[in-house]
Amino acid sequence: MADTLNYMILGFVVIFVTIGLHIWSLINRSNRLKKDLALLEDMAEE
Repeated sequence: MADTLNYMILGFVVIFVTIGLHIWSLINRSNRLKKDLALLEDMAEE
């Protein structure tokens, strides 16, 4: 029988790292958008 456990583990690591980077990117973008929105609201008040 072929020993492919290491490849399966490596595949899961790659998938979870990719998902984690995507979630981090979405959170980072959301935070930047909130800051930009607050700045635009402050500029609109002037």
